[in-house]
Amino acid sequence: MKFGIIGAGPIGASISKKLVKNGHEVKIADARNIEHLDGKDIAGTPVDVEEVITDIDVLLLSLPLHVMPSIRSIIDQVGEDVIIADTSNYYPFRDNQIKEIEKGMVESVWVSNQLGRPIIKAFNNLLAYTLENKGTPDGTEGRIAMAIAGDNPSQKQVMIDVVNELGFDAVDGGSLSDSWREQPGTPAYCTELTKEELVEALKKADKEKAPIQRDKVMEKFSAGMTHEDIVRINRETYNS
Repeated sequence: MKFGIIGAGPIGASISKKLVKNGHEVKIADARNIEHLDGKDIAGTPVDVEEVITDIDVLLLSLPLHVMPSIRSIIDQVGEDVIIADTSNYYPFRDNQIKEIEKGMVESVWVSNQLGRPIIKAFNNLLAYTLENKGTPDGTEGRIAMAIAGDNPSQKQVMIDVVNELGFDAVDGGSLSDSWREQPGTPAYCTELTKEELVEALKKADKEKAPIQRDKVMEKFSAGMTHEDIVRINRETYNS
């Protein structure tokens, strides 16, 4: 398949390397300009953002939420048959407290509204380290799972297949409006669950408690924490 990625942070970079390793064609861009890719540990072909959207099957957006409105003019040029997948998560300290989300709008619904296009929510509920280092072959016992949400069944199935190929079981997280169940502050978020565990975690999610628990987790983070520390803190917070 042919992938375009906008965003070369930890998630976008990890996905680029896995896709290239699996034989896919990948172009990767920064939302600003190609110079911002210098020195980044990425795979695929670095291109300008105008070029990343041409001749692709899937466009992955791995950007802070507050950046999304700035790429609307680019998204307007994306072919109607291209799947657009959003990997982002909302953090008020970084994204400047988006009013609609603070009032309860689902994060990826807000993103879809900003872009003027239907999207699939994917690759958002695992840490970048997990994504890059903890994928395993299909059928492996204890395989980590990832949630995929969206309103187009065929597009969602494509992303489910991609997730499986990159080393993770996929769980259908429902419609885009249901994607809050995999947002920060929920039991499905960054807790490295198996498929069966993730299904239950999505059911247990509490929309009102999620922002409170998200912020509680952030308060516990400190310099020098390991990946295992972060997963443990998430699990303990959501199970308390």
